[in-house]
Amino acid sequence: MTQHASVRRVALALAAVRLPVLPLREGKVPVGNCPACADNACGGRPNMKTAGPCACPAPCHAWAAATTDPRVIASPAWASAWREAAAVAYHPGGAGLTVVDLDNADAIAWARQNLPATRTVPTTRGQHWIYQGTMPSANGVRPGIDIKSLSQYARWLGPGTGRMTALPSAVRALVVREEATPARRGVASSLSRATWDRTVATGCRHTERYVCAGLERGLALIRLHTESGAGSQAFGVARFLAAQHTTCPGPCGLDAIGEEITAAAVLVGVPEPYARRAVANGFRTAREHAA
Repeated sequence: MTQHASVRRVALALAAVRLPVLPLREGKVPVGNCPACADNACGGRPNMKTAGPCACPAPCHAWAAATTDPRVIASPAWASAWREAAAVAYHPGGAGLTVVDLDNADAIAWARQNLPATRTVPTTRGQHWIYQGTMPSANGVRPGIDIKSLSQYARWLGPGTGRMTALPSAVRALVVREEATPARRGVASSLSRATWDRTVATGCRHTERYVCAGLERGLALIRLHTESGAGSQAFGVARFLAAQHTTCPGPCGLDAIGEEITAAAVLVGVPEPYARRAVANGFRTAREHAA
């Protein structure tokens, strides 16, 4: 049996027990959107946070395409995705679950002291703690801890061990800080708006045009989150941009990039301390993944 056939067989087995699945490529990332769905031109799927009309038969939009329908999983529209699939992911929120992703030993130690025991799945660097119940997803809620539920996917790594328990208020509280009411426009901030250019990145291997284009795309994504989620987006942007520089001799001016990301998050209402923490966690995660 080929690898992609084996991966699809696992997906079908999970779908049979009502776990919504999707294929993942090498690097634990979903397949790219088709041309019609690129840059959300289709409006997005109805079950996304910003509901749209997309009914694309391909596995576009990552977690939003996850399904339990075996006809979809085995359809011609998904065939090319399975051919390049290296693993299976599932949508926890679609199955009524929340995954607390603990990325290192310190995060696991914190969870053991502060969260009720539940089903546990070993990961490459840490553990997934799986609870019954759903909540908003968020990255970097604490150092080394992400919450995967309503709007994220989790890689399937096996059934795990232990009895699954109800989602506790202690996990929900980790995201409450981010979902706080946005600050009023015009509120004073201590931010110093550093700007990235060659003067602060004398050891960067990338062109100024490349870095600035990537930074602006990331800032635009953060500015879209005017109601909630900007802190998580800031974490993701910081992690992605920092990962581009892990092989540079440095310095690459990441402090200036971090100030730009923080300022964008504060502009849409994220409290400045939380924004700075999200950016710092994103940078640290990129370093740890490169190590």
